[in-house]
Amino acid sequence: MVLPDHADALTAARRCSAVRIVRHASGRPWLIGRWADDDITIGAAGSTRIAVLGCCPVSAETLTSFAERLRDLAGLDHLVRRLPGSFHLIATLDGRCRVQGTASGLRRVFHARVGGLAVAADRADLLADATGAEPDEEQLAVRLLWPVPHPLLETTLWTEVTSVPPGSALLVDADGRHTRVSRWWTPPEPVRSIARSAGRVREALSTAVDARCHQGGVVSCDFSGGLDSTSVCFLAAASNARVVASTWPGRDPGDDDLHWAERATEHLPQVDHVVWPAEESPLVYTNLLDIDVPLDEPTIGVMDRARALKHLPGLKERGSRLHLTGIGGDHVTWCSEAYYHRLLRVRPVFALRQLRGFRALWNWPLRDMARALADRRSFRRWLADSAAELRDPPPPTVSASLGWGMPSRVFDWMTPHAVRTVQRVLRQAAENAEPLHDDRGMHVDLDQIRMCTRIVRHWDLMAARAGLPMASPFFDDRVLEACLAVDPGERVTPWRYKPLLTTAMRGVVPDDCLRRTNKAQAAMDAADGLRRHRGDLLALWESSRLAELGLVDAAKLRELAHRPDTPALREAILYSTIACEVWLRKRTKIQL
Repeated sequence: MVLPDHADALTAARRCSAVRIVRHASGRPWLIGRWADDDITIGAAGSTRIAVLGCCPVSAETLTSFAERLRDLAGLDHLVRRLPGSFHLIATLDGRCRVQGTASGLRRVFHARVGGLAVAADRADLLADATGAEPDEEQLAVRLLWPVPHPLLETTLWTEVTSVPPGSALLVDADGRHTRVSRWWTPPEPVRSIARSAGRVREALSTAVDARCHQGGVVSCDFSGGLDSTSVCFLAAASNARVVASTWPGRDPGDDDLHWAERATEHLPQVDHVVWPAEESPLVYTNLLDIDVPLDEPTIGVMDRARALKHLPGLKERGSRLHLTGIGGDHVTWCSEAYYHRLLRVRPVFALRQLRGFRALWNWPLRDMARALADRRSFRRWLADSAAELRDPPPPTVSASLGWGMPSRVFDWMTPHAVRTVQRVLRQAAENAEPLHDDRGMHVDLDQIRMCTRIVRHWDLMAARAGLPMASPFFDDRVLEACLAVDPGERVTPWRYKPLLTTAMRGVVPDDCLRRTNKAQAAMDAADGLRRHRGDLLALWESSRLAELGLVDAAKLRELAHRPDTPALREAILYSTIACEVWLRKRTKIQL
């Protein structure tokens, strides 16, 4: 938590169970919470303080030098835009305070009134506990949607707690009571060619990996054999650290992850490659009843939590101090086909040739594709229309691929009360909603990045509690910027798989490892998980907190749990409901 330099802040400080305190020059508490020694760097000059919490290879001397020259909190924009890593930046100057996370959304900022003062935190539930707030039923109903559209996810589960949008900073006045939000990051113009950008992307990703590995020791890496994890592993192997590569083979006989991972390790004799038994790989829906980590919002990440964490104790036993993943590579080096809605109008000949390729690749019906390309609705209009279409069948895939995103849908087990609530919230949001970018392609990219980082930030918390912290270098802001600056006509194409990453990694990753053009889907793991763990699902619905609130029909959910082979379940339609139920049980300390 971040406290203003005010006498009343002591009251707020007492409401947080903290083991570490950093003080203002006045001696009052400024930062309170829990963090490791290596996770914080502070520079101070007079009453000015600058703190970096997280992964960032910046020295206290550099921060102190910057603090000495700082005359206005807006001057921090220059500093934060050039620092590598993933971190929170917090500063105080003449009693005023600035708090910010990352542009990707992996590190968030929230604020609330605690004892009349504006208090910030990296978790919404800390502030909810400090204010005594209870979860808002309306927001729980919204989280039952799939997917939840922008900007609805920017609202927390508590009306008393407000989130700061990724890419913006919270500013607190010297009186400790007045706040405003200032935007410090905007996505770059996507105009650079891959040829001009490959070196910049390679340097940004290499710097991001080295920020975690330069201290040496042992680090572990997810090593599926996919392009993303393979790139991270080769970069880590070139660092000062010793690398343990970790591969979970898929249960599906058609899964070729292990083949590609073993192919890559032939070029990495110095890397310790650990292959876990496929039959020990946790299935989707494993241990839903045993989740004991408090989270500040529901997350579909609970479905794959067991698989994400299963190997961490074994890697820690092998000496790993940090686990690196390739998560985020899909989101930043690839991009949405929705850019072609604009490209068709500014580069029609090029766009038509590419769209013909996409149509063949994804089997898009011509009529549906033409209708999607002709759709000129604004984001507000699209969002308002989605409120009236919540019970409609899913739209053609091409409509979502070339539009503002996948329209939200409700499910049969949601009560009429829940559906009416969601419709009202959607209509209200549509009145003033702004897209994340005017270009629907960039909007979709940023929205998908934020959706993924919402899951990863919770996995990171779970991993840290399990004893081995995780890191996803692709989501570092400098990597994000380098990738988003690339012309989408080159970044997403029907003719090549991840051309930006393969070009950037040429010379780092051997060519024969860059030839992979697919990725495993783990569909069998999800289907088997439904059958294996339907008893846990039944237990969830037998004493459902969501049902007690009148948001779901528990009888319909129990019936569905008895039919795990129902075709619709293959589309992950249960995920959002399970996420809300698991979160609510933990939040209200309901025991089965």
